[in-house]
Amino acid sequence: MEQPRTLPTQILLHISQQTSIPLRGLVATIELLDGGGTVPFISRYRKEATGNLDEVQIRTVQEKLEYFRELEDRRETVLNSIREQGKLTPDLETRINLCLDKTELEDLYLPYKPKRRTKATIAREKGLEPLACYLWAQQAVPGQTAESLAATLVDPAREVNNADDAFEGARHIVAERINEDAGFRKLVRQLMQQEGHVVSQAVEGAVDEESKYKMYADYREPVSKIPSHRMLAIRRGAKDGLLTFFIDLDRDRAVLLLKGSVIKAQGDWCPHLEAAAEDCYDRLLNLSIQSEVRLELKDRSDDEAIRVFRENIENLLLAPPAGMLSVLAIDPGIRTGCKIAVVDDTGKFLEHSVIYPFEPKNDLAGAVRTLAGLIARHNTRAIAIGNGTASRETQALVNDFLRQANLKDVFSVMVNESGASVYSASDIARQEFPELDVTIRGAISIARRMQDPLAELVKIDPKSIGVGQYQHDVDQKRLKQGLEGTVESCVNRVGVDLNTASWALLRYVAGINERTAQRIVEFRNQNGRFKSRAQLMAVSGFGPKTFEQAAGFLRIRGGDNVLDMTAVHPESYAVVEKIAASLGVSIPELISRPDLVERVRMEGFQTDTVGMYTLADIREELRKPGRDPREKFVAPVWRDDIREIADLKPDMVLEGVVTNVANFGAFVDIGVHQDGLVHVSEVSHRFIKDPREMLKAGQIVKVKVLSVDAKAKRIALSIKQLEAPPAPAPPPQKRQEPKRPSLDDQLAAFNAKFRTR
Repeated sequence: MEQPRTLPTQILLHISQQTSIPLRGLVATIELLDGGGTVPFISRYRKEATGNLDEVQIRTVQEKLEYFRELEDRRETVLNSIREQGKLTPDLETRINLCLDKTELEDLYLPYKPKRRTKATIAREKGLEPLACYLWAQQAVPGQTAESLAATLVDPAREVNNADDAFEGARHIVAERINEDAGFRKLVRQLMQQEGHVVSQAVEGAVDEESKYKMYADYREPVSKIPSHRMLAIRRGAKDGLLTFFIDLDRDRAVLLLKGSVIKAQGDWCPHLEAAAEDCYDRLLNLSIQSEVRLELKDRSDDEAIRVFRENIENLLLAPPAGMLSVLAIDPGIRTGCKIAVVDDTGKFLEHSVIYPFEPKNDLAGAVRTLAGLIARHNTRAIAIGNGTASRETQALVNDFLRQANLKDVFSVMVNESGASVYSASDIARQEFPELDVTIRGAISIARRMQDPLAELVKIDPKSIGVGQYQHDVDQKRLKQGLEGTVESCVNRVGVDLNTASWALLRYVAGINERTAQRIVEFRNQNGRFKSRAQLMAVSGFGPKTFEQAAGFLRIRGGDNVLDMTAVHPESYAVVEKIAASLGVSIPELISRPDLVERVRMEGFQTDTVGMYTLADIREELRKPGRDPREKFVAPVWRDDIREIADLKPDMVLEGVVTNVANFGAFVDIGVHQDGLVHVSEVSHRFIKDPREMLKAGQIVKVKVLSVDAKAKRIALSIKQLEAPPAPAPPPQKRQEPKRPSLDDQLAAFNAKFRTR
């Protein structure tokens, strides 16, 4: 395999400055990544090498590494192309080699880039280059003027019939030079970024039936300030054929700035250079730079949208698990009935059924008998209800049943079923339950989601979970990479039980791909439970490198070595053995007695490869071996009298669950089949720019209903109105300036002092 190219020192220094990561840690991280290290492994088990960089920093290094390696490849292509043309001067080569930005590199290459036939090309073919050079040089030549030079170039055979024709052609050449000059392009680009406006307008004759883009029918906002969700909405409107948009910049200001930069000296060339600058801006530069800024806005919007999506996915994946308890799940339905699936405390499917408590059958008695029988047979501890159609009616039915049956040890919870239908029709679901109907698979997914959201949601394409905005409008490759990185991070942060995990979950463990994950499950099915991490080496395709990357994230409960249930990496087992020996106890006793761990002076166990970062992690793990980092499971409490939008009234106070967080606010499920919106201005009394400062997907919150529009299905909610407003800040104390003595007082003091002498 070809070794990745080492980046030049200037680029390494640039990345270090951009990221505020010390050069030593940066170089070590790059070496580990190039050596096949995964981000979770490097951040958890190579802290000494990186200087304790976290996952976010390491992923940033990974992204920068990809960007600058692409830049280096492009730089080489550009240099070779210009060199082959015989136009590579030492100065140009130096400028290209010092370039650290892809856009600037393309600007430098633009004059030498193969291009189609242009007005400037035609002018050069007519022999008008000397006149263009005279105008561009802006230097008086004795005995020569622009007019006299133009006259010498008149040639009717070349369609240069007079001096005006010569000047027109020369101006085309100058306009192209201005357009291809990196400095002038940068000037206009910065002006457009700082002072330009995104302008959107409704397409004449197009009908926006749902009024989705009413706000953007005649809209403008500064390029520098427009947020990602509005930019993506405008782009979607343009894609739907309902909007058109462009970047508006004050032409006169741009042209004036361009003229001032192009013209260096006064002379007979000035009128022609001014005309060329105007022509360049109108015909070439404005459209070209506008395309670049539009693309930059898209990239910026994509980055922000993907970041929001990643954060929401992370919060959902790390939602508190109900844990190992038997669950009866109900996928609600009215006409087609409510599908039921029961799983045991390990998630194993036990039984399924269907009840018809609603129209048209109204078989309430049969529904109650079925529920009672299933709960009794399988010792069910919890009932999970999907939050789709008829969910509130189903929950009311379940709660009434539990109350009348006096089943105080059984509780019911509404579970977000987004993506369950996608899972039920997927290849993974067909492999798990080939003989079951898709509706039953969906109910099983709802049950398992309650037990462990992470283990179940990894089976679904993250885009289908429903916590993003405009996910179909952003760069799909970058979205896929970002979401997969987030899932990988969550899975490895929590750890995976080697003996119960599906291959769909195992594939996200650091160093393990889909094929290896399937082989692990095949090995487990053929040989029974894993008794130690070391057994992984017997799995086909599981080599030393994969073991190094994955072992620390895989857990074995009740195995041969108690450390296999912890996040302590096998490479550090010897250190734990020394710690236990120093206390005169066994490793199991050390783990069972946290007080012993507190007595250890970790400094004494440092080695060349094990430093204080690793030792601190080992101490923390020995204190709480195998601890799940997720929060404790708490079920939201829904009001029984609120089932439909029509039941809502302003000023009602309800409990709900945050389902999605966007830049402009948070969507909250309050149990009426339609999420309400807490606008960013209603999140807190204090100013917050981003709702994610206070809210996350899966969070239980109390909200106040502000307004309800049943027709438009819009519910406005507030969180801040349930909180006491902050006490008014005390007025600023007026600074007491020392009283300045009057002139008479100063004179008196001077006389008194003088008299004492």
